[in-house]
Amino acid sequence: MHGNHRVTVRRLAGTGQSLRSSLRAIGSSRGFSLIELLVVIIILGLLAGLVGPRLFSRVGQSKQAAARAQIELFSAALDQYRLDVGSYPPSGAGLEALVSNQNVPNWNGPYLKKNVVPADPWGKPYQYKCCPGDHGDFDIWSLGADGAPGGDGENTDVTLWSVK
Repeated sequence: MHGNHRVTVRRLAGTGQSLRSSLRAIGSSRGFSLIELLVVIIILGLLAGLVGPRLFSRVGQSKQAAARAQIELFSAALDQYRLDVGSYPPSGAGLEALVSNQNVPNWNGPYLKKNVVPADPWGKPYQYKCCPGDHGDFDIWSLGADGAPGGDGENTDVTLWSVK
C-alpha cells in the first residue's frame, strides 16, 4: 500500500519532479510588494478617469435617443387615435387616453403595445399639449434629466418638434 502511494505522488507531480521539489518551488515564490500593488491601482485609476467620462456621456446620448423614439411612437399612436375618434385627445386627458377609454365614442385602443404610458428614460412623465399645441396639432416633450425646461447636455429637453 505504501508503494502505491509513492507512485500516485510522483504522477501528481507531473513532469518528473517529486512532490517535495514542487512544494519547494511553490513555497519559494514571492508575492507582490505593496509598492507594486499601489502602482497597479494608480494605473487602473488613471485609466478609469480617462475612459469613464466618455462612457457616461454616451449613456446620456442613448437616453435622449430613447426619448426621441418614444415620442415618435406616441405621435403615431395619437394619429391612429385621431383616425378612430376624429380628434386628438385633449390636454386634460393626456397620453393616458391612448391606453384607457375615457368615455370616448369609437375608441378602439389601447394604442400603445404594453397598455401603459411609459415614463421618459429619466423616470418622469412625458408632457403633452393638444388642440392645438404650440408647435403643431399636438406637442409632446420630455424635460430631460433635470426635469426642468431648457438645459444642456443630458438636461436638454427632447421635443416632438425637434424630432420631425
